[in-house]
Amino acid sequence: MRTATLVLVAYLLCVIVAAIWRLLPGSLLRDAVPDLGALTAAYLGLTARRNMASAVAGSVLLGYLVDLISGAPPGLGALVLGLTGLVARTVQQRILVRGTTMTMAFSAFIALVAGIVALVVRAFYGVPRAAFATELQYIALVTIATAMIGPLVWRVFRRIDAAFARTHRERDAALEGLTP
Repeated sequence: MRTATLVLVAYLLCVIVAAIWRLLPGSLLRDAVPDLGALTAAYLGLTARRNMASAVAGSVLLGYLVDLISGAPPGLGALVLGLTGLVARTVQQRILVRGTTMTMAFSAFIALVAGIVALVVRAFYGVPRAAFATELQYIALVTIATAMIGPLVWRVFRRIDAAFARTHRERDAALEGLTP
């Protein structure tokens, strides 16, 4: 139930951000929408309790939903988000990143990993893409945008985890960024 709630909230956030991001002032980051799917996949991977099955399933489901609203080839986002959740899990398993600076840095890392994985998957499967320099510039801009919005997204996800906590101790740990 927790994973389904996180995926639903992440999808709604993706729809809202996709709708209003271009309306924000500033021309540099206008075309680089933050990768909320990657942040969600990383969060699901980091907070998986015993096994990764539900976290990967949630990441793949969210990837398919993001593919629907973004116009990407079906399955690209699902594969990328599934791999991103696994990478986040292998990087750090016990303590979630705490503090605004570290959360921004980890969000940037996750966006960078997701962008590179997406680039490699598109190249492997022959999906048309732009020039390599343009792709790298886009990945850099998405990384910056994701780092800016990362702490807010992780705070929302921690609140959701706290709502699903069974004990007061688990609730406090979820709000602090610790996993049981």
